[in-house]
Amino acid sequence: MKKNSIILIITGLCFGVSTHNLHSQNLPVASQNLPVAWEELTSGDFAKAVSESGGVCIIPMGVMEKHGQHLPLGTDLYTARDLSLRAAQKEYAIVFPPYFTGQIFEAKQQPGTVAYSTELIYKLLDETCKEISRNGIKKIILVNSHGGNNNFLLYFCQTQLESERDYVVYLYRPEVDSQTQKSIAALRKSTTGGHADEVESSIMMYIHPALVKIERAGSESGADMDRFKIANGYSSIWWYGKYPNHYAGDARGANPKLGEIAQEQKIDQLIEVIKQVKADKSASELQKSFFKESKTPLNTVAK
Repeated sequence: MKKNSIILIITGLCFGVSTHNLHSQNLPVASQNLPVAWEELTSGDFAKAVSESGGVCIIPMGVMEKHGQHLPLGTDLYTARDLSLRAAQKEYAIVFPPYFTGQIFEAKQQPGTVAYSTELIYKLLDETCKEISRNGIKKIILVNSHGGNNNFLLYFCQTQLESERDYVVYLYRPEVDSQTQKSIAALRKSTTGGHADEVESSIMMYIHPALVKIERAGSESGADMDRFKIANGYSSIWWYGKYPNHYAGDARGANPKLGEIAQEQKIDQLIEVIKQVKADKSASELQKSFFKESKTPLNTVAK
């Protein structure tokens, strides 16, 4: 019997993100009483927001993928959105709606994964940046919470030099400082991880506890199966070879205090990045110089 698939499209719905059980409209706003979320701004207030932000917009990025049996498919969207909104409230920037069009081919065998084509994920991000620029915002910060996007976003940033543009794309790349690392290690009960693990699960318990089903964290293995064994070599199948359940680590010891430490440090770092991006003039000037010189490369030969 042939199965029919029915896709119902209902307009007027959005991917709502609650932080600490609060809706974004209840969170603090900027000094001009402006929301930080792009979709919450009125058309008339948008120009004020562009000015207030210093022309800075954040794109919070994730994907729709399995996170063990205990976390929601949109975990990366929730963590990136929480991080972006709360940093932007302290150092005003406009936060783009949740962005789930990323690289996730490695989880196509798992229910709920949405894996768009390589052409689409690049083109959509490229056109999103161009549309943000067309609206008067010339500095765009990519805030990513999905490991599978890392290489894609580095490539995307590098290709910004392909052709001339009037905006700059920055990639936020947080690092755990030594003191925070010690605090995290003191609270952790597991020693392995990488995806839907104790730390990521703790962050979700901190920002959106209602969506965490921690009692299911031990229902399948997050151990490294070590099935890909090419020394000094790489293949795209490496993740599946190691973690076929798309779960890396043991989340059973997750707790919101651990999540608070991990998430708050990322927020503090993003606040500093926003400040630096607002003040930055070098990237734009260097791009202009580069594009000018790239039109006549022979003129750059040292004489």
